[in-house]
Amino acid sequence: MILKTKLFGKVYSFKDIKDVLAKANEEKSGDELAGIMASSAAERVAAKVVLSEITLQDLRNNPVVPYEKDEVTRIIQDQVDEKAYNKVKSFTVGEFREFILKSGEEVIKEIRDGLTSEMIAAVTKLMSNMDLVYAAKKIKNTATCNTTIGERGTFSSRLQPNNAKDDIDGIMASVMEGISYGVGDAVIGLNPAGDNINQVSLILNKFEEFIKKWNIPTQNCMLSHITTQMEALKRGAPMDLMFQSIAGSEVSNTSFGVNVSLLDEGYELMKEKKHCCGNDFMYFETGQGSELSSEGHNGSDQVTMEARCYGLAKRYHPFLVNTVVGFIGPEYLYDGKQTIRAGLEDHFMGKLTGLPMGVDACHTNHMNSDQNDSENLEILLAAADCTYIMGIPVADDVMLMNQTTSYHDIASIREITNKRPIKEFEKSMESLGIMENGKLTEKAGDPSIFVV
Repeated sequence: MILKTKLFGKVYSFKDIKDVLAKANEEKSGDELAGIMASSAAERVAAKVVLSEITLQDLRNNPVVPYEKDEVTRIIQDQVDEKAYNKVKSFTVGEFREFILKSGEEVIKEIRDGLTSEMIAAVTKLMSNMDLVYAAKKIKNTATCNTTIGERGTFSSRLQPNNAKDDIDGIMASVMEGISYGVGDAVIGLNPAGDNINQVSLILNKFEEFIKKWNIPTQNCMLSHITTQMEALKRGAPMDLMFQSIAGSEVSNTSFGVNVSLLDEGYELMKEKKHCCGNDFMYFETGQGSELSSEGHNGSDQVTMEARCYGLAKRYHPFLVNTVVGFIGPEYLYDGKQTIRAGLEDHFMGKLTGLPMGVDACHTNHMNSDQNDSENLEILLAAADCTYIMGIPVADDVMLMNQTTSYHDIASIREITNKRPIKEFEKSMESLGIMENGKLTEKAGDPSIFVV
C-alpha cells in the first residue's frame, strides 16, 4: 500500500489511510478546525491520487476507529456480507468509482452489502457534485411503515410542526397547514421543545386522532430522546416510528446518551408494541460535524464519520434516515458551497448504504449561507431522486432556530420534477380536494378545511 505520490516535482506523503481520507476530502471548515484538512489544493489532489490507488480491502482492514475500541466499527465490520465483499475487495477506489458510475441499480445492489462505511466515504471523495447526483439517482431504497417510501417517481416530505412552547394548538395548526399543501407523506414528526413523557404521549395521541379523523395514510413520530419514547410506548402511546440522533463513533453516541445496547432495546420494544403495521419503524438523524463537536471523531474527517452513521443505522432497517445538513453552523460547514457539497455527499452515501435517505437542507443564521443556497441544494437533491425533505412553515424552524425548507418548496419541486407523494397519501389528498392529477388545487393551502 503506497501512501505517497509526486506532483509537479513535489512528493506528498501521508501517515496512514485515515490521513489520506481526511486530506482527500473537499474543503470543510470542520476538518480545518480539527487540523486534518489538506493544507493546499495541490495536497488535496495528491491525496485523491493516492486514495484512488488504495484497495477496498485496504480500507476494510484499516477502519478509522479500531475494531477493539469502538462498537460502531464492530457493527459495520460484522454486518459485511463476505460473498459480496469478495466480489469487490480487489477494486481500487478509483476502479470502484468507475464501477458505480457505469453500473445499473441491480448490479450496484448486488455488492452493496459487501461494503464498509470507509469504502463508501472513500469513493465519495473522488466524485464531483454531478457524479454524486448521477450515482445516487440510480439507487432507490424502499421501506414500509404504514406506507411505503422511496418508490420511483415519488418525492416525499416530513411535516415538521415545531413549536417553541410545545403548544398543542399551535402544533396542530401547523399540521393542518402542512397537510393542506400535500406535505407529510413521509411522517408527521415533531421536534419537542421539552423531553417530557406525558407531552410525548399527548402529542402522539393528537397526531393519531387527526390522522384517523381525516383518513390520512402516513406515520407519526416524536423526536425526543429514545428513553423518553420508550417509556411513552410502554404506557400505550400510539407510536409509528421511534427516533434517535446517532453518530459515527461510540464516544459520540455516548454524548447523545445512547449506545448499541439501548438502540437494540428500543428496536425490540418497537417490534413488540409498535403502532404501525409495517416492519420498518426506526427513524435516525445525523449530520456532518457531530463527532467533532463531541470530541469523538478519532482524528477522522467529517465525511467518513458521517458514512459510519449510516453503517450503524443499517442495523435497524429504518423507515427514515436524514442528514440535517448545516444544523451546527460555520464551525463545521462554513458556507453554502460546503453545505451543498455535504448534502450531496450524505445523500449518496446513505443511498449506497441501502437507506431510504432524506436531507434537511438547512442552515443556521450565523453561517455564510442563505435561502438560495438551500433551494439550490433542494433542486440538486430532487435531481438525485432524494427520498424526502423537510416541510416547515415558511422554512423557518422557530424551535431549532434555523432556516430550512417550506411546504411551498415541496409543492414546487414536485411540479418541476413531475414527482408525486406516496400513492395512498396522494389519494387521500385528492379525496380532500387538495390535489388533482398530482398537483395542488385552488383549495390547497387553506387549513380551515380541517376546522369543523
